[in-house]
Formats: sequence, structure tokens, C-alpha cells
Amino acid sequence: MKALFLKLLSLLCAILVVAKSHGDLTKKSRRTILPRQSLTDGLQTNVTWDQYSYMINGKRLMLFSGEVHPYRMPVQSLHLDIFQKIKAMGFNAVSFYIFWGIHEPKRGEISFEGFRDLQPFIDAAKKAGIYLIARPGPYINAETTAGGFPGWGTYTPGLWRTSNTTYLDAYAGYVKAVGTTLAANQITKGGPVILVQSENEYSGFQAPYAEDFVYESKLMQAFAHAGITVPITTNDAWAGGHYTTVDVYGYDSYPNGFDCSHPNTWASNAVPDSFWDAHMSINPEDLNAVYEFQGGAFDGWGGSGYDTCAILTGTEFERGKFESGFKRCRMTKTSVVFYKNEFAMSTTYLNLYMIFGGTNWGGIAHPGVYTSYDYGSAIAEDRTLREKFYELKLQANFLAVSPAYLTTRPQNIATSQGAFTGNSALKTTQILDVVGNKTGFYVVRQTDASTNAVQQYTLTLPTSLGSLTVPSLGGSLTLTGKDSKIHVVDYSAGSTTLLYSTAEILTWATIDGRDIILVYGNAGELHETAIKFKTSTAPAVKVISGSSTVKQKVLNGGALALQYSTLGQTVVQVGSNTLIYILDRPNAYQFWVLHPPTSGALAQFSTENPIIIKGGYLIRSVNVNGGTLALTGDLNSTANFEIIAPATQSRALTFNGASLALSKTSYGTLTAKKTVSLPAVSLPNLSTLPWKTSDSLPEITPQYSDALWTVADHTTTVNPTQLSTPVSLYAGDYGFHTGNILWRAHFNATGTETAFKVRVIGGSAFGFSVWLDSTFIGSWEGDAVQSDHEGTFTLPNTLAKSSSHIITILQDHMGYEEDWVAASEAFKAPRGILSYSFVGSTSTNVSVWKVAGNLGGENYVDKTRGPLNEGGLFAERQGFHLPGFNDASWSSGTPTAGISKAGVSIFRTKFNLNIPQGVDYPISIIVTNSTTNPHFRSQLYVNGYQFGKYVNHIGPQKSFPVPQGILNYQGENTLAVSLWAQGSAGAKLDTLKLAFTAQVESSMASVVNQPLTAWASRPGAF
Repeated sequence: MKALFLKLLSLLCAILVVAKSHGDLTKKSRRTILPRQSLTDGLQTNVTWDQYSYMINGKRLMLFSGEVHPYRMPVQSLHLDIFQKIKAMGFNAVSFYIFWGIHEPKRGEISFEGFRDLQPFIDAAKKAGIYLIARPGPYINAETTAGGFPGWGTYTPGLWRTSNTTYLDAYAGYVKAVGTTLAANQITKGGPVILVQSENEYSGFQAPYAEDFVYESKLMQAFAHAGITVPITTNDAWAGGHYTTVDVYGYDSYPNGFDCSHPNTWASNAVPDSFWDAHMSINPEDLNAVYEFQGGAFDGWGGSGYDTCAILTGTEFERGKFESGFKRCRMTKTSVVFYKNEFAMSTTYLNLYMIFGGTNWGGIAHPGVYTSYDYGSAIAEDRTLREKFYELKLQANFLAVSPAYLTTRPQNIATSQGAFTGNSALKTTQILDVVGNKTGFYVVRQTDASTNAVQQYTLTLPTSLGSLTVPSLGGSLTLTGKDSKIHVVDYSAGSTTLLYSTAEILTWATIDGRDIILVYGNAGELHETAIKFKTSTAPAVKVISGSSTVKQKVLNGGALALQYSTLGQTVVQVGSNTLIYILDRPNAYQFWVLHPPTSGALAQFSTENPIIIKGGYLIRSVNVNGGTLALTGDLNSTANFEIIAPATQSRALTFNGASLALSKTSYGTLTAKKTVSLPAVSLPNLSTLPWKTSDSLPEITPQYSDALWTVADHTTTVNPTQLSTPVSLYAGDYGFHTGNILWRAHFNATGTETAFKVRVIGGSAFGFSVWLDSTFIGSWEGDAVQSDHEGTFTLPNTLAKSSSHIITILQDHMGYEEDWVAASEAFKAPRGILSYSFVGSTSTNVSVWKVAGNLGGENYVDKTRGPLNEGGLFAERQGFHLPGFNDASWSSGTPTAGISKAGVSIFRTKFNLNIPQGVDYPISIIVTNSTTNPHFRSQLYVNGYQFGKYVNHIGPQKSFPVPQGILNYQGENTLAVSLWAQGSAGAKLDTLKLAFTAQVESSMASVVNQPLTAWASRPGAF
């Protein structure tokens, strides 16, 4: 996969450059602390930190966040749905990139309007109770065209990502504007923004350049001048000690790589042990912060698809079936092994990239990825919940109730193999609370990360009652394949102290004077939990629900060990004040921990007064109204709830506003049932709808005039790729930065030309087609690897001497390259024609070159859908893809009938949807791969928004999710399909259909359609 190859190659080059330029330079010898970084400078006291963790308003917290990009979800009213799902997972923060290029597509004209308005995203986070970590760049990478830089940067002189004055001037307006917006939403002003990142992975540098400390300082000053007072952070691409002058330095890690085509292949050392030592060598005075950790993987053109990426970073072992509606419940290997390894490094800020990937709609993507940016994330592109969502929920909820973890230090990183188990096939990392000096966490995993072997083991653990070997009642513990476990010692859960627990802790809460503790393990595993007691006799133990057998043993010193198998759900009462839920993983997945809102600006951020609910596909929120517990959530099957809540708050129960009958269990919790309501809805059959079609390549007809085209007459360029043609044939030099580009070369023949040779560059998976006058002379169909190609195209017959002709070239623009290595100018790699010649004649001269891209170029016409939604096809320039265009004069024709020759056509149809409120039925447009005349490219426009770029012979994407709000769920929709046949026999889509990807009864907020601005006559369209 080229995207992966290039990333790894650039990383290797960067490491070599860094090593050469920095030598043995240490952080302490080059760190300059800016005055604003002092915790006592009086700027703010809401967000502080020390060597252990961040603190919000004085309270330590495990900052567990996921990455979401607002520009990859243009429907503003859907942000709340995503944030509520992240909150329900137990996460408390979201990190988000801001894409400079869509906010300032023309230099000096900065827009935060429409889908680019950041305020609805920020407001939704606050409403859900999610803190925000803003990452405005200016450079963001993110598999985004130009890495987030605006297209006009490709013709702006000077090195970017340095202190070059032209670059500082270029970003000044954007940083001031975006910084002002973020400053107004900081926690200091009642908003959810708690951190702001400066730059992104400023870690690799093009020789002879090295880290530019002046640039770093000036960029931080620019954010400060815009009003940013919360801590400034940065994310080193690895723990390399770059950009350490920020408030809290951190790093990134993607330990499982990006090879989705081999999702089950792991290196034996895939789970690294080096993070802690690296952190301590760079910034031991700060917390261990990982600002990007692998939450999925991107997939490139010609890849294997996001289902395999989800496997690479997701499911591994079957875990049975549970009520959320999944057919199978599996343990997530990345969630379990890699994330728990991070916890073994006392990581107290962990951000998973991505938690919701979204869509590269329009021209957002760089050439290494296609339309979907699903990323194999916990929340899929269509906003449904993957199985690893539920695994992450277990981990997040555990950390949320484990304050002792926040002041831990790993004790034995270099000696973890065989530690505490005596089994060299296992590694056990001991992390101890060095402030409370009591609690210990023991993270166990396989020494060989690639193995699927099953290991049996015992643990010899230091406890407050002395050294103990567990299981104390005999037997052994089990670690199966790519699993990992966190065992605890001297762990406080309210008034109950667990001397140890080999079963993992999901959560605990003290409710009505009882400590409710939820522990879990894989189905059928043997586990032990020991409870300390202060009385002269051990507390009584009673199994009050479930069928598991619980054995007991009193340990010397005053503890009671309970041994059991984790199978189903068993509830055990210990003494009068402790209730233990013993769960297997499928049952554990069904529990939700919620907190009623309090009051004030951050009411939704409360972590007090927990209420625990079992059941349902998703529980979004809980409110207490007198004695009524009001739940909101989503169901994909009938739910049987169990409610663990204070009695005074749960005398009645509503779910999404409907009252539910309550029953009480023998141990005092409540149960209720909610029958799911999933109304039947039929989707339109696209194959039976009336379609209209029109030619979208009139440029090759004799009567077409290109008088309004842009003349390509620049004889020089500032682009680092210097010209080998008489004039610049780089589309970016003329303000065209996205979509299809057309070129026309006017020339008079000498009579000896036999072929036309041309080298075109468009990015990975691009293609181009060539016509002489009206005659098709060939295409480069493209592949997943090559970003440029030189082709020789034979002329159909001898041209008469002095006769006038036009060469027309249609090329794809797959986005600009990322510029991960600073000062490399990779993002300026042109899109256009690198060279051309006439075979058989050295004296044929092109009298004029002309270029066409999206109508208006940087002065783009469609302000609603932004600068990257349209390309240069005739249909796009005219607005034929927009709703409201009158196609009555067009011929009838369908995309599944296609066209019979090389060229481009546009197809349009309309259909109505009538999907009721109260449900979430995500819809995708699905195509099938055509093996007859396979070389074609197609774009899918829904109500004018380009939500699908399909390259039939490269793939892999065939299902294109389109969110509600782009699709009008209660009214008329317009679907337009462009079809570019690259072969002389033409092409067609084999099938085209609408399909639901899920059906869920939902409490999500009403979706407001994005503006579906209709067609209007476009002055100057050509």
C-alpha cells in the first residue's frame, strides 16, 4: 500500500535527519521556558498539571479522549450524537483537528460559516459533557489534502513549517481567527476547551534543515496573542524530544502499523516497552501524555477496506452473544493489549486516533486515502457502534473510578518478563501508587505479542497483608492469545478494600450505603477477589443471583478470598455493605455508568452520584427529576434493564420519555423492560426511478469554445518542481486545487506528428484521458501506486500541414500530498502536466494552453458546500449536480446503462424519503464492482454534496455512507452521478442502490438538514 510505504519511508528519513541534526542534544540543554508557561503567572488556574496527571479545577483526572474531525462530518446537528456516544463509552474528552485549508481557501478571506463553523461542534461537546483538545495546526497531517494547508500555499514562495517570513505571514490571519474562536470557548470562560495544540508531529526535518525553535516560539506567541491561556501542547511523532518548549509535551504511537491487508499478522515485539523510559528522559516533570495512540488505521486506494482495518485494531476472539444486538461479541486485541500496555506506562492522558473517523467528502482527502475515513474506529463511519466500543467502555470506566492510578509509577519495565508469575512467556508490569503508597496495578500480557498461545499462571503479589500467591484457593489464571489483564492489589472501592482481584474491575459505586463492585473476566475463566475485613470474623457471603459457585477462604491478617468462574452474571453479597457483580465479558459489555448533571456552566461534566444501568445498545444520559429517573438511549433489540440507583431517585423510570414498569430484585436493584420499536421503512429502488442524462465533456466537440477558460501563461513558478515546459501547466498556479482538471492545447500541425507524449501528475490512483479534437486517443487508467505517469498516444491519422487542432486532457486531482517532513515542501508537488512532446515532430508548438478547474477556482461559487466539493467537470461548473436544476430537456438514461464510448456523462434522479422521527436508520449508496469495461471513475452527489469517489478498477470502497442531514429523511432528494469512461468501449455501473446499514430506535437529537442550496444560474459558467 503506497500510503503506508511513503509514511514509513518519510519516518525513516526523518529519524535519520533528526539523529544527524540533533546528535546528543538533550531536552534540558535546549529547553526555553516561556513566561506564560509558569503555573503561577495568573493567566488561569482551571487546567493545571504535575508529573502525574492533568487537573481540572484542582481535581485529578484520567484524560481519556478520542479523535474526531468536525470537517469530516458536515452535518452540524449530528455532532451531539457522536459526542454522546463517546461520553457513554466513559471517555471525558475529544481531540480535534481544524483544517486551515477550508477556512482560508483564498488568502485573506477566512470563513467560519456553514459546515465550517466551529461553534456548533464546541457547543455540542459542552452539552454532552466532553472536554475538548483543539489542534488547529497550522499543519495537521490527518490524511488531509496538503496536510491541512490551503491550496494557495503551493504557489507561495518560501519554506513552510519554518520561521521563514513568508510562512509566518501566511498563517498569521488564520491563527488569529481560529485562536480567537478557541479562546472564547476555553474552560476559563465556561467553555469545554482545556488544551490547545501547537503544530503537529513537528518531528522530522528535510536536510539540511533541523528543528526551528524560532518558529515554535513565534507560533506559540501567536496563539497567546489570540487569547489562548489554557496549556499549549504538542504531539511529537514519536518520543523524540521535539518541541519541548510547550507546556505539556507528549508523543504519538501507532504500534500496530497500517497494513490492513494483513490484519492478523503481528511482530513478536509489536507491544513496546520503551514509552516510559523515553518519557522520563524528556519531560519527567510532566505527566506521561500520548496525544495520538492507535485507535484504528487508514486504508489507501487499492487497499483491503475498513473491515480489515477494524480487525487489525479490533476484534480477535469470540465472546458469545449479548443483548446489544451483535451476533458475536469479541475481545478487541488493540483495545486490550496495546491500551493496557499504555496504562502500564502510567499514561494519564491517552487520545485514540480515531474514535470516529467520518468521511473524506468532496476533495478533503490526500492521495493516500479514499472517500471513507472510517479508520476501523470504535464508532463507525455511519455512527454505529463497533464491538470494540464496548471493550473501550470497560477500560474507560475502570480508570474513571481508580484515582490511585493517577499517581502511579511503573516499577519494573526492564524486568517484566516472568515477573510475579515465574512464567517467561508472560510479562507483568507492576505500577504502584507512589503518593498513596497502597494500591498496585499488575498488567499481564504475552511476551511474544504475535502468539495466540494459552498461558496458565499464578501471581505472587506483595500486599498489605504480606506476599500472597494467587489464586489462594488453588488452580490457575488464564491468558489467552492477544489478551491482557489488569489485576489490582489493595484497591479501594468506597468503604470496601479489595486486597486483590484477578478479575478485572469494570466500575464501582457507593449507592444507598452499599459498595457495588462490578468485576469481569472472559467466559469460564477462574478468578479470585479478596476483601479485607476489620472484624474478628469474616463477613458472611451469599450468592443472591446467578448460578456461579463461589468458594471461600479466610486469609491470615483479615481478608476473605472468593474464588469463582466468570460466566454469565452472578451477584454476591459480602457482609451487609458490599455487593459484587461477577460478570463474563458479554454481560460486562451491557453496563453503562452515567452521572446526572449538576448546575453551572459545566453541569454535564459531573462525575459525582453515579447511576449504573445494564441493558440497551446505547444509554446516552440520565436525569433525576424528583423521584423519577429519566434515561435516554438507543435500542436495536428489546432491552431488559437493571437499574442500580439511589432509592429516592428511582421510584419511577422513563426511557426516552416513556414510563416503564419497575420490578425489584431480591437484592434491591430495579428491573424494567422496553420493547424496541423499529418501524418498517422501504427505500426507493434506484434502478426503477426515472433518470436523466447529459454529456459532461462538450469540450471535445468542434463547436465548444474555451474563450472563458484560464490561459496557462505563467513562464515561471515558485513551485519547487521546476518547469520543463514553456509555461507552467500546474493547476495550482492558476488557483485550481481540487477535483477534475481539464487542459486544452491549441496547435498547428507540421504534418509529421505521429503521437502525443505527455507526463501528468495527479497523486496516487489518479488517471487521465486524452483526445485529439473529438477523437479519443487513449487513457492512463491509473493504479493504486503511481502518482504520475507518462503515456504516448498514437494519433489516428496524419495531420495536414498547418491544420489547427486541439489536444484535450482530462485528469483527476487526488488531493495534494501531506508534508509530514517539515521544510520538505512535499505538499507543493504539482497537479498537472510535467512534460509533453509531439512524436515525429520537434517543431510543433502549442500556441496556447488553457486550463479549467472548479468554477471560480479560489473564488469558488458554492459557498454552502465549500471550496473542495466541486471539480472542473462541465457538469460541476454548470451546477448540474445541484438540486433544483431543470433537466427536462435531457435525454433519459441511467448510470447502470452507462455510456458507450470514452467520455463523461452526468446522470440525475430524484426520490423521496419518509423516515419517521425517533429512529436512526443510516443509509449508504452501494455499488458493485464491474468487470466489463472496468476502467471508469464515478462521483456521487447527494443534494449537491459529493459523498463518493469511486474508481472501479482500483477500489476498494463500494459502500458510501451518506449522513442524515445531507440526505433529507423527510422529503425530496437529488442524486447525481458522474461517469468518466476511460476506455473506448465506454462504461457503466453494474448496480446502484440505497441500503440501510443499521436500524436503531434512537433518542438522538433531531437532525437539521445542512443547507441543500438549490441550483441557480451561474454567471460566467463555461
